[in-house]
Amino acid sequence: MTEFVIQPAPQASVAVAGGTARFPIRRVFCVGRNYAAHAREMGKDPDREPPFFFTKPADAVVPAEGTVAYPPLTDNLHHEIEMVVAIGKGGSDIAVGGALEHVWGYGVGVDLTRRDLQDVAKKMSRPWDWSKAFDASGPCGPLHPVSAVGHPAQGRIWLAVNGEVRQEGDLNELIWPVADVIAYISQSVALAPGDLIFTGTPAGVGRIEPGDKVTGGVAGLADIAFTMGQRQG
Repeated sequence: MTEFVIQPAPQASVAVAGGTARFPIRRVFCVGRNYAAHAREMGKDPDREPPFFFTKPADAVVPAEGTVAYPPLTDNLHHEIEMVVAIGKGGSDIAVGGALEHVWGYGVGVDLTRRDLQDVAKKMSRPWDWSKAFDASGPCGPLHPVSAVGHPAQGRIWLAVNGEVRQEGDLNELIWPVADVIAYISQSVALAPGDLIFTGTPAGVGRIEPGDKVTGGVAGLADIAFTMGQRQG
């Protein structure tokens, strides 16, 4: 039996729809600017850029329900609704044609972003970690196994704040579909069971404030609903 010098952290996990079982989280990969309209609203050309990625800690994923903590060090927190892919079978250099065989299931998540910190990082050519990888930066709803929902490739993806729809698009607008994303990541790192992939957000990202009620969903998956907590620090 391994002896640790401090108590190991609890295993990060996310709920599975329809029961008490949970999906253990190993790593969290996020695809940047994977919808053309969002790429354009961020001032980029989606037709010329290959996919790029950033990561979040596994324990940054929290239930997308109840109250989600509003982070410190920001005056411009943004919402980014995304379909989340849960990897059930690992591999390296995965072929696009067989990539979906590695998926365990799908869910709905929000990539919370301290946009002011990200803007500073961009201007100074620094990493995005402080803007993307903070505590509770990845609210996520329950995961649905492929056996129940198949592989969503089209259908509405949306987010509303206090009942006002802010983001709305269709999964068929993904520049890099799920299979391509899996294959691309696996060229750089070996994917493993427990990895989550946030697949990108449609246009309409915007500011959220303490007390705002955030709702959202992806066609065929359970909707999410949570309230932003009070400002910290």
